[in-house]
Amino acid sequence: MSNHKELIAWQKGIALVKSIYELTKTFPREETFGLKSQMQCAAVSISSNIAEGYGRIFPKEPINFLNIALGSAAELETQLIISRELRYVSEVEYTEMSKQNNEVIYMLTALVKSFQK
Repeated sequence: MSNHKELIAWQKGIALVKSIYELTKTFPREETFGLKSQMQCAAVSISSNIAEGYGRIFPKEPINFLNIALGSAAELETQLIISRELRYVSEVEYTEMSKQNNEVIYMLTALVKSFQK
């Protein structure tokens, strides 16, 4: 793999960012600097940390950044649940976003395991 942009996990992370930005457009105005901003930051952090990890030279560094990306994905899952509980998103929207996020989590977990071998 020559760079992070070839990773399906990174590509799906970018798609997730776009979906989260689209989803949060409908959030109440008072959430502009609250939940909306946190969700957008968490989503952006996923692909950003994949890229940063792949930009590192030392073998153990990518694992650290992939773990940070996993943490951001877990944070996003929690924020999606809160959004559903507050009725900012429908059950259908929650299910779709959660599915996308879980795909990324699965791929990140596989990447971490491959680096640990």
